Amino acid sequence: MTRLSLFLVAGVSALALTSAVQAADLIIEEPVVGVVDVGGNWDGPYIGVFAGYGWGEADHTAAGGVGPLPVGGNDIDLTGWLLGVTAGANVNVSDGVILGIAGDLAWANKTGEIEGGAFDGTTHTVNWEGSLRGVLGFDGGAFMPYVTAGVAFANATRHTELFGGLDADASHIGWTAGAGVQIAATEDLAIDLQYRYSDFGAQVYDFSAGTDPEIALTQHQFTVGLNWQF
Repeated sequence: MTRLSLFLVAGVSALALTSAVQAADLIIEEPVVGVVDVGGNWDGPYIGVFAGYGWGEADHTAAGGVGPLPVGGNDIDLTGWLLGVTAGANVNVSDGVILGIAGDLAWANKTGEIEGGAFDGTTHTVNWEGSLRGVLGFDGGAFMPYVTAGVAFANATRHTELFGGLDADASHIGWTAGAGVQIAATEDLAIDLQYRYSDFGAQVYDFSAGTDPEIALTQHQFTVGLNWQF
């Protein structure tokens, strides 16, 4: 009986050791969880292109009714497209806060026409426009929402059918403000969605025909752009 007992104890011990070894093989090491960097790559200079749509008003004030033109306004609603280039640079000044500067210049074809009345056929067209702005953004990792404001400028042409057809152009300077968001598409490429309101101020349009109306330009615009960071 003693010899049999020894064999049984030895067998049980062997089975227990084998089970322990197999159980140890099944243990899976859990990965060490570290801190994930959710910051984006918004620092540095960039260049880009954009396209958009705008609408606004050319607010006309006649110059005192000098000559055959009556005193009063003949405002024109403007609508049209724009296509341009942009350049700028961003700096991460603290956790999540981005400061930057941006400039843009665009070809535009925002135009409108008066139909009927004494000024029938009068048109007003924004030929080109641009801005130089400051930018304040938030680093959201793959996206950067921002607000922007600065100086805006534009050139426009007024055409009238009076006096056999006359044209006058003027360059405006004023201010612009808006908001947008940049969305990272790749490490170096971002999609830029933006809305801005611009007040280009008023300028006198010299027709050299007895009256020089003062015209103020304002507009809203939405743009979509692609920015390459380097």
